[in-house]
Amino acid sequence: MSNDDTDPIIDLTSDHHFMGEALRQAMKAYSREEVPIGAVIVRDGRIIARAFNQVEMLKDATAHAEMIALTQAQQVVEDWRLEGCTIYVTKEPCPMCAGALMLSRISRVVFGAPDPKSGGAGGCFNILQHPSLNHNCDISAEIRKDDCISILKSFFAAKRQNPQNQ
Repeated sequence: MSNDDTDPIIDLTSDHHFMGEALRQAMKAYSREEVPIGAVIVRDGRIIARAFNQVEMLKDATAHAEMIALTQAQQVVEDWRLEGCTIYVTKEPCPMCAGALMLSRISRVVFGAPDPKSGGAGGCFNILQHPSLNHNCDISAEIRKDDCISILKSFFAAKRQNPQNQ
């Protein structure tokens, strides 16, 4: 094994790496016939929460990956405030999730697939940076966008081919 400048460097603290972890969560949702959205929350370079959509499994419209991850992270830090934390989510958060992220004081939101029709992080609304609110989140959009879009397209194409699974 050579150790020259041509060897790739693996950065386990990069947005690319953590979005990969969120994509793994999305695949768990996919395998359970849930809309494949995954999320991880990172604090001090370590994942403190992992979640995927569970709306159908739990029969709960609020069981989005972000909401479940927020609850887990708040239990880990033993506080509802998640200052200094970053969430990585495979699809732009909806308005409900964006509101919860803002209220939890999460510092940064990183997402893959944009949602121009109903996104709450700049797609349709920008709840995370609304000037009237008492907290704003930094936003990094379209991280591993193609990977995130691909899993969603694959899921919905399979649903269209087999309407009994809807």
